[in-house]
Amino acid sequence: MQPLSLYNTLSRQKEPFEPISAPNVGLYVCGPTVYNYVHLGNLRTFLTFDSLFRYLTFIGYKVRYVRNITDVGHLVGDGDEGEDKIGRMAKLEQIEPMEIVQRYTNDFHDVLLQFNMRPPSIEPTATGHMIEQIEAVKLLIDKGLAYESNGSVYFDIEQYNKNGGDYGKLSGRILEDLLNETRDLDGQSEKRNPLDFALWKNASPEHLMRWPSPWGIGFPGWHLECTCMSTKYLGTQFDIHGGGMDLKFPHHECEIAQGNGLNDRAPVRYWMHSNMLTVNGQKMSKSLGNSFLPSQLFAGDHPLLDQAYSPMTVRFFMLQSHYRSTLDFSNDALKAAQKGYKRLVNGYRLIKSMTYLSDEGVEVDPKQGEEIANYKQALFAAMNDDLNTAVTIGHLFSLLKKVNQLDTRQVSMAKLGEEAFDQLKTTFIQFFEEVLGLQEEITRDQSAMVGGMLDLYREYKTQRLYDKVDQVRTYFKSQGLVIRDMKHRIDWAYEE
Repeated sequence: MQPLSLYNTLSRQKEPFEPISAPNVGLYVCGPTVYNYVHLGNLRTFLTFDSLFRYLTFIGYKVRYVRNITDVGHLVGDGDEGEDKIGRMAKLEQIEPMEIVQRYTNDFHDVLLQFNMRPPSIEPTATGHMIEQIEAVKLLIDKGLAYESNGSVYFDIEQYNKNGGDYGKLSGRILEDLLNETRDLDGQSEKRNPLDFALWKNASPEHLMRWPSPWGIGFPGWHLECTCMSTKYLGTQFDIHGGGMDLKFPHHECEIAQGNGLNDRAPVRYWMHSNMLTVNGQKMSKSLGNSFLPSQLFAGDHPLLDQAYSPMTVRFFMLQSHYRSTLDFSNDALKAAQKGYKRLVNGYRLIKSMTYLSDEGVEVDPKQGEEIANYKQALFAAMNDDLNTAVTIGHLFSLLKKVNQLDTRQVSMAKLGEEAFDQLKTTFIQFFEEVLGLQEEITRDQSAMVGGMLDLYREYKTQRLYDKVDQVRTYFKSQGLVIRDMKHRIDWAYEE
């Protein structure tokens, strides 16, 4: 089997994944700034790294997954000037900034749970690591890579590059071009160079979020928290750093500079970035009115939506596209994903319920076992090829055909053989549940109700009470389910 390879944004090519200290893996992902509800563009990033976390764990690695919460320092416009996003919301609502943080952190966790995303191993906050950030700033000043100006501290890009740094390497930007493109803006006059970025900002009197420091009352720059928290929990050099494509520059570029400056080594081996979501070919944007909140999607409560879509439909939809490709959000694509998810979950229900039945009069066909083994190898090969969940799903549908053939008895279970059957069942369930993170969406109470109604169906059919049989069928249809009435059994399935 081919080894796992991942696309490294830094080298711009796929590379074999070789952890620093196997079987341990350090994974850091930039989490949300919790000033508003999480939107679908954010979710694609977190789904990408949920898939990575799941797969690394599945193939035997011990992963420490760190995903931060930004609760201070992220300014409106993502630059070094302006209001703190959280502080601004707190002023608008006339409440404490930490109330804003708590509300939207809770929402973020609730939404990720709905999409069946696993929690990280550690979820640190910027405000919880103020000491580490101040100490990092002091060290960068001592090393000549940062300077104080009017109570703020800035990272010195020119000095960093003179010392062997390569600012712009991750994003493919050339320093001279960046300098030519940069205009002096209000508040940048205190910088030596327009490209220098804030490590610590002097807090104006109206700024709500503020801490004492050697340079006066202020708050940390946005880029600093990730450097401090990632190195604290994963070491001065760790395996994988992930985030959305929009974070490559300047956020991740600045993290590399800070990490190199503090520890004299590259902080990360593999940089990974997920691509953006578009809607009907246009970039998803609040200003264009085409961005969705998960709650709107689940309720169908948006002018651009034809209907409601469930969390697993959306998860399946996102997994159908490779994480580095642009993903276009449309009703047609979501409806196709809904149908595909239901086909797959019906197969999942079938294989879970199956047990091997031997038949001494039937000889095992070794070709059947080889076919199952090939499907399994193809599933692993797809995931090992830079987490290609789209191709993985295609191979799982190929395996689904075999499940359906067993169910309709087009293929004899005895001819398949017990070993091949066990491999089929285990592989299908593991890739559905553990790797792709899919699950049934029917609750335990709903399942009990459906089971009871199916018993009534059997009873009415035996008694030839066909009007009541039709009533039960109507009930199932109203729940998005169908009754599968076959010669050898009666069961229910999700309506495709």
